[in-house]
Amino acid sequence: MSGEIAPSEAELGALATPWVSATSYWIPNHIVDSAWLEHAAFSAWLMSELRPASVVELGTHHGFSYFAFCDFAQRLRLPTRLTAIDTWEGDEHAGFYGEDVFTAVTALNQQYEAQSTLVRSRFDEARGDVADGSVDLLHIDGRHRYEDVVEDFELYLPSMSNRGVVMLHDIAEHRDDFGVYRFWEEIKQRFPTFEFFHEHGLGVVLVGAETAPALLTLTEANDVTKNAVRSAYARIGRRTRDVRHLVVRAAYAAELELHVAEDLRLIEKLKTEAFWVAENVANLTAQQTAYESSKSWRLTAPLRRVTNLFRR
Repeated sequence: MSGEIAPSEAELGALATPWVSATSYWIPNHIVDSAWLEHAAFSAWLMSELRPASVVELGTHHGFSYFAFCDFAQRLRLPTRLTAIDTWEGDEHAGFYGEDVFTAVTALNQQYEAQSTLVRSRFDEARGDVADGSVDLLHIDGRHRYEDVVEDFELYLPSMSNRGVVMLHDIAEHRDDFGVYRFWEEIKQRFPTFEFFHEHGLGVVLVGAETAPALLTLTEANDVTKNAVRSAYARIGRRTRDVRHLVVRAAYAAELELHVAEDLRLIEKLKTEAFWVAENVANLTAQQTAYESSKSWRLTAPLRRVTNLFRR
């Protein structure tokens, strides 16, 4: 499913700002279950403003965020090179999973393979293949312990270009051993940043000195403006999740329709078998009636009476 959801009248005023555009209402082509669904709207706007030459994602799993980047690059007709790095084995936070996940992601990637590369590797092992100063947009969404996110960020920081932007997911998660929020507080002291609190939180870090002007002005906006942008994207982002619900319901309806069709076929089969049984019973009854009225049946009646006496 793909397309655009037009803004309501109440939202039209937001389009006058530099940080919300018609692109923000794009719906990704591939919508799968993800904790990132409601950030697709902002990522569409970000791709249109940054127009990155290179996108790298650390931690892809089912690929919702990654294929959203691929889809938006394609629709914006950008010559972007996109790279997803993951072991596709899972971890303590995403859960561990089987080979079927990588198989599905590989199949989805086929329509983007002219621009997209899947690298099955640990992040540190793949770092040597990413040139310094080459990445315009980096999305970090791997294991979420404090030590892990620090290592991922610092390891790939030299790979960022002078226009570089880093996105960190789960900055609003404070449960279990999630530690991205701790690192986020440190990052805000080092770089210009903007943060979203919905959908587990998303942090946007401007690590390049020459990034898109609209991004820089967003980080410098006053609190009222920032909150208005956050509210707009939380509202717009929910539409992607609504579409996901519709996709799930449509899939369930299709599956139910198949079950109903199978049940109808079974009913027809049982009706046919029941008709065959009834027809055979009728034939046997007719044969029995004909036999009982026959001359041989009458002649053997004394013998049957004697047999019954012995039985008693």
